Amino acid sequence: MIRPLQLLVLLCSFSGFAQQAKHLGTDPALISSAELLSQYVQIPSESGQEADAGQFFMEQCRNRGLHISPLGQDDGQFNFMASLFPLEEKKPNVVLMNHIDVVPDNEGNTHGQYSGEIEDGYLYGRGAIDNKGVAVMHLVALSRIKANENYQDSPFNISMLTVSCEEAQCPGGMQHVLSNFVEEINAAVVIGEGPSDLSTLMDGEFPNSIYGISRAHKRAYWMELEIEIDGFGHGSVTPDSYANKEMVAALQSLTKKKQKAVFNDINTEFLKGMAQYRKGIQRLVLKHPRLFKPILVPQLRKTPELFSIFSNTMTLTNINSSSQTINTNSVVAKAGLDCRLLPETDEKEFEAEIKKRLKNEKIKLKVIKSTPRNRPSSNSNIFYKNLKSAILEQYPGAETIDVLMPNINDMGYFRALNVPAYGSIPIQLTKSEVESIHGIDERIPLSELESGTNVFYIFLKKMIYSSTD
Repeated sequence: MIRPLQLLVLLCSFSGFAQQAKHLGTDPALISSAELLSQYVQIPSESGQEADAGQFFMEQCRNRGLHISPLGQDDGQFNFMASLFPLEEKKPNVVLMNHIDVVPDNEGNTHGQYSGEIEDGYLYGRGAIDNKGVAVMHLVALSRIKANENYQDSPFNISMLTVSCEEAQCPGGMQHVLSNFVEEINAAVVIGEGPSDLSTLMDGEFPNSIYGISRAHKRAYWMELEIEIDGFGHGSVTPDSYANKEMVAALQSLTKKKQKAVFNDINTEFLKGMAQYRKGIQRLVLKHPRLFKPILVPQLRKTPELFSIFSNTMTLTNINSSSQTINTNSVVAKAGLDCRLLPETDEKEFEAEIKKRLKNEKIKLKVIKSTPRNRPSSNSNIFYKNLKSAILEQYPGAETIDVLMPNINDMGYFRALNVPAYGSIPIQLTKSEVESIHGIDERIPLSELESGTNVFYIFLKKMIYSSTD
């Protein structure tokens, strides 16, 4: 079976170069993919501070002859599209989506947060993979289309959509873009971040690489629980009923029951896909997951990350009260629930289940974040077929497998608009390289920077020479 950390990820040499990179020119003919990424990584871009990095990357796109369309660049936000054709031509748009922001630094790095240093075939720094590395793959692939292909008769426009922050975590990112520019974008398909080669991250021996293509993900449904009970304030007297006592009892009732396993088309197809790499009874069980559900579910529960793609998860993330002193009874108690729902789940039915399990009508529920409901993207259209074909051309003998991601991401906002969206970072990463994402010494092998670029280039070639029929 798959280890927890591995599924969590599933569900994604020249010393001294860093000093030189800061002084390189901006002529695209002089800047390699590695040099471009090194410069991009060196520019700080934590959430709310993306403007400098965004300006640099936008100018790199402009220097390569792409048509630039600003999509909000005020008040800390920085969003734009770089396109093969002007958006005004209103061609159906193949959109490569990436984001500028990176997570804060961690202690323990041997290379600086914004190092950009190249050492022993790796490029180090925040965003080297997530998501500046992917952005460079997109840009270089699109640049090669413009430089090397006869694209004038393409039925599709090809655009990069670069946004300030992912997962709509800031009002100036994708929320702003889709609220104001959805018609201008005219997306026919969106390609965003997703899993890499899964075979390097899973137990067992695999004869070939297995590249995941995400075509569905869970959605956020975050709730705040609150109870208010007036009563005697001094902690020396214990009332029969007070806020903290009733909240704790309700939360115990809520969390003691295990979440139900839900088998849908995508998560069962994932199990069936893994069956071919197992033998004996394991192979039989994985090949027929619904038939052997009573056997599978206890095994799935042993790995929470794996079980998360088979269930609506509910995590109690915080508890607090109005009292700040140990000798005062709280009048108000609150708790936060991070719930992630499978695509087919009705949120109102889920909320009703929460209320029922709390067993306390005095507790009020408030939804503080709800991402749009959406359906899985098709695996039979030209976009999916061309992406899959591009991966297999770059990696002969490899295989692909559809996955449902347990996290939320911006592709869901397009899926909610009935725009097909697929996630893939088509590169090979070791377990330690994957763990560096949002961790210590984030880094990307330079060889994989090129391999990923090739996949996107092949995909885009297929799109510009295809038909819209």
